[in-house]
Amino acid sequence: MFRLKQQKGFTLIEVLLVVALIGILVSIVIIAINPSKNLKDTRDAQRKTDVNTILNAVYHYALDTNGSVPAMITTTPTEICKSGVLPATCVTDGLIDLAVLTTNEKYITSLPFDPSASTATSTKYSISKTANNRVTVTAVGENAGSISVSR
Repeated sequence: MFRLKQQKGFTLIEVLLVVALIGILVSIVIIAINPSKNLKDTRDAQRKTDVNTILNAVYHYALDTNGSVPAMITTTPTEICKSGVLPATCVTDGLIDLAVLTTNEKYITSLPFDPSASTATSTKYSISKTANNRVTVTAVGENAGSISVSR
């Protein structure tokens, strides 16, 4: 009599089912984690911190100068020049030079700049004031839209 040997192992269908289930689970985890959104949220959080830092430095400057904000801040929103850039370059590029805030590191050690800024001169943050010297610092966010703080 012939006996069939019983073979141990998995069939092709069982292996394919397991691979498909693992693929589905991995895709669910990737969607739940969403690394690109998390990175954008992180950069937006940095922007919020940066605009508050700049506004606080301007506020402290105004306290020391009897309420006067730096003279170069106008009613038109204008991008801020990075720390260490020559003032003539800032003017040429149409940027506001807030070096008065970083002089002797009295109000701020250096001006923060956008985490994804690719320019050598601009912080990618804008500043303006109203007729009553209410200062607004603005950044363009990735997930949050416009990030703006006023005082």
